[in-house]
Amino acid sequence: MIMTRPADHPEIPEEKIGVLLANLGTPDGTDYWSMRRYLNEFLSDQRVIDYPKWKWQPLLQLIILSKRPFSSGAAYRSIWNNELDESPLMTISRAQKEAIAANIADRFGDRVVVDLCMRYGNPSTKERVKALIAQGCRKILFLPLYPHYAGATSATANDQFFRVLMQEKWQPTARIVPPYFDEPTYIDALAQSVERRFADMETPPDMLVCSYHGVPKRYLMEGDPYHCQCQKTTRLLKERLGIDEDRICTTFQSQFGPEDWLRPYTVDHVADLAREGKKRIAVIAPAFSADCIETLEEINEEIRESFEEAGGEEFTYIPCLNDDPAHIAALSEVIATNLRGWIE
Repeated sequence: MIMTRPADHPEIPEEKIGVLLANLGTPDGTDYWSMRRYLNEFLSDQRVIDYPKWKWQPLLQLIILSKRPFSSGAAYRSIWNNELDESPLMTISRAQKEAIAANIADRFGDRVVVDLCMRYGNPSTKERVKALIAQGCRKILFLPLYPHYAGATSATANDQFFRVLMQEKWQPTARIVPPYFDEPTYIDALAQSVERRFADMETPPDMLVCSYHGVPKRYLMEGDPYHCQCQKTTRLLKERLGIDEDRICTTFQSQFGPEDWLRPYTVDHVADLAREGKKRIAVIAPAFSADCIETLEEINEEIRESFEEAGGEEFTYIPCLNDDPAHIAALSEVIATNLRGWIE
């Protein structure tokens, strides 16, 4: 017996699989109110700042958000993509999505849909999850674009993804891509970016500084694996490059607030290196999948200035992997691996 749907039955699109890439986020503009909205969402996240709300919110709303949008807006203006009127993170993330979508289409045809969301700001996780479901995605693979797991990055992106699913009448089946910090293809992509940059230099640098975004040291003591995963990435990169132990180091940047954070701090350590006679250094940021305010402004301006003021002579910033073909291939391979059992 053939069953037919009633005439008023909702339309059911052809079933597909969604892949949702997620990055941190970006303000919509550099003006005060755009910055305030973005910073409020970001700094109100208790995965990022886990102080009790009764203690943190008055400080945030009355003091921090009355001042910081001005300084953050100025920092963003120094790197803003004026042609497209958006942050470099947005420009690069879109390019990554398009390149990954092309790679995945070559493998699986139109059965897999690749999309992009941001944890904070736009395009929001809610908007893009709903868009995937509307396209018929009954399975969604969620990929936080952080090689290393941290509560303040991967976990909060996952939280938001699941919060959105909680609002759906018919939830799609969901998978989360685990951290890929030690995947050989990712390490090789990092190494290739270093090798290309070193090949352009007359003299190799005295030190390769691997600068990772910092977190409070307390998080490590509470079980967050981020510090250990960063250390392993540096070790694997050293082994892949075949350089000596004393020519590569791990540091942490972007400290915020009064707590002790993971050390050594990049901004201080590069100055120490200069004073120790290491006058030529290169800095790479393996924890960032795309160049953003922390790399283009903090590393390439503030940290560079710290090195040079301490007597450093040659500072080289090695860009993030961005939409480099080796990076796209590595991410696409991670996606294909995690789609096993759903599609072959």
